[in-house]
This record gives sequence, structure tokens and C-alpha cells, in this order.
Amino acid sequence: MHTKLIGIALFALTLGAALAYPQLQARFVTAGAHLTPATVTAIEPIHTPGRKPQVDVVFVLDTTGSMSGLIQTAKEKIWSIATTMASAQPTPAIRVGLVAFRDRGDQYVTRVVDLSGDLDSVYATLMDFLFYGGTDTPESVNRALYDAVHGMSWNEAQQAYRVIFLVGDAPPHMDYNEVRYPEIVAAARQKGIVVNTIQCGEESTAAAPWNAIASLGGGDFLQVEQAGGAVAFESPFDAQIAELSAKLDATRLYYGSDEDKARMGRKIAATDKLRDGSSVASLARRGVFNAGAGGRDNLLGENELVSAVASGEVSLDEVDREALPEELKPMAPAEQAQHLSELAEERAELQREIADLADRRGDYLAKKVEEAGGLGDSLDQKLYDVVSRQAAEAGLEYAEGPEY
Repeated sequence: MHTKLIGIALFALTLGAALAYPQLQARFVTAGAHLTPATVTAIEPIHTPGRKPQVDVVFVLDTTGSMSGLIQTAKEKIWSIATTMASAQPTPAIRVGLVAFRDRGDQYVTRVVDLSGDLDSVYATLMDFLFYGGTDTPESVNRALYDAVHGMSWNEAQQAYRVIFLVGDAPPHMDYNEVRYPEIVAAARQKGIVVNTIQCGEESTAAAPWNAIASLGGGDFLQVEQAGGAVAFESPFDAQIAELSAKLDATRLYYGSDEDKARMGRKIAATDKLRDGSSVASLARRGVFNAGAGGRDNLLGENELVSAVASGEVSLDEVDREALPEELKPMAPAEQAQHLSELAEERAELQREIADLADRRGDYLAKKVEEAGGLGDSLDQKLYDVVSRQAAEAGLEYAEGPEY
């Protein structure tokens, strides 16, 4: 199996910045007179140069206590899901948004992270999220869907794949005085947004509304086990890939105004946070993702000087001294150029090494999947099947199957 190294971020994972992580800025959005404000986290955007196919994915996730198993799986799988979703040809620019929901009377009703290509910051937020609440069976599904449809900065390009995945195990409260899912999903369809549903577990009262939402939303209804049914294999190549990925991160140098540097400093802080708190296997999946062409935006962010100079986008002698990275300021111009050249060479070599190990890892995992009977019922395969079919309307072709 050839590893899909082309991809930029993300799935739906989830959750919405509950806790005030430094690189995230919270704001409030009023969804309507009948709705209370939703906490929205805006992850600073990573802009993709040039024209690429556009994919916006919002995951609307039940974050009550019964869903903790699925989210733990998601923490392990976010990078391989990202690689899978970005494995299309031509390589798409992918942004991910998250809506976490519980119910009235819980710590919050919804928490929202706007669409972003900065997967590191999304993941760092996810790491801090805790799962509580859910004293009765129904949850605030209607409110969460409303925030997903109306509270996100959806791409308005005509040829874009816009999709919501509603993930949970309980039916919506239909006794609240608020907009209900038939009207909300109709608004989604007017915006060109497909709505899919994933029911976790076998709660009988959830199946009918979950099916109805998917049907009205032009999407698919999936049912998986309570923990999600995603596959999270480890490989003997993980530790080395994770180590090389950390070295790849260390080749980044940021320039620009103090504000630019501070913004990318928060991105680096998110990288450090996830590195400290993630499993080796998860870090290896991130390394595979970031080393490919599609992971470039998540790896580099904005105002990255090594790449800008190497590509000819920026001439080093035109960068004001105060805008330079701190480590370059004491150097003479020739030393600066030499240092950037060496970092560019090191980065290219690290990417080659990771790509080689990623292919070997892919072959190893392909055998594991085959030994397990193909894993056709896994969440990984089900998501791949849905996305590959729906995204075809936006001109995207998927051909290699899910990344594990």
C-alpha cells in the first residue's frame, strides 16, 4: 500500500476549544433571538496560495460522557484521517471546523472552532477537552447543527466540497423552543452543504432522527460501535518517523511583524503541546501527514522564511532586519543565506527519509489490515467511502482507500 503523503488537514474531530488554550481566541456569536450565544474559537487561518480544490469539513460532536471512547480514538486517528481526506487528486486544500455539544444545564450547550487549516492547533485544543454531562438521553443536536450551518466561515467557491458529519449517540431535544433540524438542514442544502450522520452505539431513539437528518441533508447515515470502530494500528517504524518529524519541525523559521511572529509562535506552542501529550503512533501519523505536499500548510503555517527564500517568493536582502527571525539577526548576510540554504537541504532530506519510512509503514499496515479481514466495517473505511463518493461532485478523485 502506498502511503498517501498528500494531504492537509482534516476530519472532524472535534471539539471545540473549551479550555482557554493560548493560541486560541474566543468570541461570542448570537445565533438568533431564540438561541443563547455559542462560544466560538477562531484558530488563526493558514492561507493556501494558488488555486486548489476546496474541502470544508465540520464535525459536530456529542461531548457528553458516553462519547469519551470515540474521542480518545479520534485523538489517535486525526492525522491518518487527515491524510486520507487529502489523498484526492488533485490535492485539495482542506479546512476543518468543530462543534462540540452537550445539553442545557451542562457546562455548555455548544462550543465551536471555526474552519481552519491549522490542524496542530485544533489537535492541541482537542487534547484539553474533557467529557461530562448528559443526564437525560436527548441532547442539544438542533442547536449544534444550527451553529455548524450558520456559525462557520464556509467557503463560497462554486466548486467546493462542503460537508458536515454529525457524530453522537442520542436523539435531539424536540421539546426546546428553537429551530429544529428539518429547517436547519434545508438551510445547509441551500448553502451547498452535505450533512452526514454517524450514530455511535445502538440507542433506539437516535436511529430515526439520525436517518432523517442524513436523508434531508443529501448525505449518508452510518452506524458504528460506541467507541467509533476506527482502526489504530502501531508499526515498528513509528518511533523513527516521530523523531524525524520533530527534526522537521525544528527547520521552521518565521519572519515578519511582531504580530506575525507572535501568531506563528502560538502555532509552535501548539506543536510543542501535542508532542508532549501524544502517543508515539499519533506523532508518527502526524509526521507522515506533514512530510507530504498536502501537509505543507499545517507544517509551515505563514511567514516561514526557509520556504519563502528557497521558492523565490522572498528575497532575503529585501527583508527588514527587524522582521528577521531572532537567530538570523546576529549573522552577516552571507551567513544568513548559508544558514537558510542548509535548513532547506536538511528539510528536504528529512522529508525524503520520512517518505521512505512511511511507505514501509504503509506496507506493514496493509498486511495488518489484510490479516484482520479487510476492516470493511471500520469507521475509517466507512468515512472513506462516503467522502470519495460525495467529493466526486467537486472534481476530486479518491483511489487508494483509507490511511491507517
